[in-house]
Amino acid sequence: MSSPHGRSKRQVNAGQRDLGKHDVPAAIGKQAVKGAPHATKESSFLKRIYSMGASFVAPITFALLLVTFVVQGYGVPTGSMENTVMTGDFLFVNKFIYGARPPQYIPLTRIPIPYFRLPGLRLPQRGDIVVFDWPGDRDEVSTLLDTDYVKRCIGLPGDTISIVNRIVYVNGNRVPFPPGVKFDTYNVLPKGYADPMIFPEGSDFNADNYGPIVVPKKGYIIHLNPSDFLKWKIFIEREGHACSLRGANVYVDNKPTTNYVVQGNYYFMMGDNRENSLDSRYWGFVPFRDIVGEAMIVYWNWDQALPIYDLPQKLASIKWDRIGIIPR
Repeated sequence: MSSPHGRSKRQVNAGQRDLGKHDVPAAIGKQAVKGAPHATKESSFLKRIYSMGASFVAPITFALLLVTFVVQGYGVPTGSMENTVMTGDFLFVNKFIYGARPPQYIPLTRIPIPYFRLPGLRLPQRGDIVVFDWPGDRDEVSTLLDTDYVKRCIGLPGDTISIVNRIVYVNGNRVPFPPGVKFDTYNVLPKGYADPMIFPEGSDFNADNYGPIVVPKKGYIIHLNPSDFLKWKIFIEREGHACSLRGANVYVDNKPTTNYVVQGNYYFMMGDNRENSLDSRYWGFVPFRDIVGEAMIVYWNWDQALPIYDLPQKLASIKWDRIGIIPR
C-alpha cells in the first residue's frame, strides 16, 4: 500500500501539467506545501477509524458463529412445558448436539437461507427437551411466523404413538410421566370423541385418547386413498409436492398414485403441561430439518410481559430459584 504522502502527491500531480522547476507559480507551490499536513491528518484519522472497525469485526463474527452454530439463548413466554420449563425462563440451547444449522431466514427479513446441517454428536432421543421451528397450524403448508417452540420429544421416526386415557404408549410400551408433568383437571376426554382441531384432520382422536399413529421416517410408504386424503394432504405439500383429489383418485404432482414415499425423518413432540399445550397432537410431526437444538440450562427468569422501563417491577419478578435449573 502506498504511503499517505505518496497518495497525496499522485492526487496533486494528476490535476496539473508537467511544469519546469522555475515555471511553477508561487501560489501553486504554497498550496501544495500547505496541503500535505492536512492530507496526513485526514489519512491518520481514516486509519484510526479503520483500526477501530477492524477491532470489532473479529468479536462480532465470533459471536454470530457462536449463536448460529453452538449455543443460543431463548425466552419461554408460555406455560406449555410447565412444570419442567416455566413461563419466563430463559434457556441456553445446545445447537451442535444434533448438528448445527443456520436459521431459516436472514434476521429481520423473509429472505431464506439455504438449508444445511453440520455433523452432530447424536440424533434426538425420546425424552429430550427440544427447541424447533414451529411448522405451522395443522392446515398450513407453511407459516409466516418465525416462531420457536420448546417441547418434549415423545416419538422417533418409525415409532407408533398411542395415548390411552392420558397415558402415552410408544411401540406398545407405557411411557412414564415426566417428573414435571401437569394436568389441570381430572376430566378425561373419552375414546372416540373427535376434537375438530386435532391432527390429522378427519380423525376421531382427541388429546387424551389419541392414535395409534406412526411417526413417518425416510422411505416410509404412505398408502393414499380418498378416505385418507385429508390426513396426508398437508404433510405431502409440506414436503414440497402438490397433492389433490380428483374424483376417486389422489394426485401427487399431477400424477395419479396410491403410494407416497416419505422424504425425511420426523418426530412427535408434546408439552409436559398436557392440557395446555398445542403440540404434535394438534399440528402434526416435526421434520428433523426444523430442529434447532436441545435445552441445556435455565440461565434467567423474570416476567417477560412487564415492560423494561418498569425496572423495579421487572427486577422484583426475578425467580432466583430457577437460575441454574437443568430441564429434564
